[in-house]
Amino acid sequence: MAEKLLSGVTVKVNAEGYFEDLNQWTKEMAVEMAKEFNIELTEKHFEVIDYLRQKQKTGEQLSIRKVGNSGITDIKGLYTLFPGGPLKISSKLAGIPKPVSCV
Repeated sequence: MAEKLLSGVTVKVNAEGYFEDLNQWTKEMAVEMAKEFNIELTEKHFEVIDYLRQKQKTGEQLSIRKVGNSGITDIKGLYTLFPGGPLKISSKLAGIPKPVSCV
């Protein structure tokens, strides 16, 4: 386990940079982390992030297909919002563990 300074707060992350404690997450931290991926978060990004956080709380298994069927964005749109690994990046920015479906 490692630590990362985000928005002036030290958070615990695993070796891949995913939050260990979902309750430490804030929107400001997501905005700061998004800069590492050259992403400027919009309302649509936060709709996806909020969806992922809600599904995580219910224990639902996440997949790109589920997000694509969520009504928020389609799969192509998800790749446009989070290029280079849409579910891995969006999950990291949402402060949730890496989904099992991600390699």
